[in-house]
Amino acid sequence: MSVQIYHNPRCSKSRQTLQLLQENGVEADVVEYLKDPPDRATLEHILALLGMQPRDLMRKKEQEYKALHLDDPTLSRDQLIDAMIAHPRLIERPIVINQGKATIGRPPERVLEIV
Repeated sequence: MSVQIYHNPRCSKSRQTLQLLQENGVEADVVEYLKDPPDRATLEHILALLGMQPRDLMRKKEQEYKALHLDDPTLSRDQLIDAMIAHPRLIERPIVINQGKATIGRPPERVLEIV
């Protein structure tokens, strides 16, 4: 299985992470998740690899987070995942996956630990 990066080309950290992978000879399968959002099974898999709960993977400063009241502690896991599927901008980025391991490239150098 190849290295995957869930990438937003408009995000500087995502661009830096992709460049860092390339500079280290890693050819990554680039998934532009805003154009091709992950489905429920994929998000569940990513969360499991990261060892995170859905809210931990959400960008809490995005307008959608506030508008949808996603800070409501009564929302279920499924409701939070549904929100990320419907509004992929909420998903933290970049996410790099390699051989059953995953990390978020913040800072970008963090991804070198799994490639």
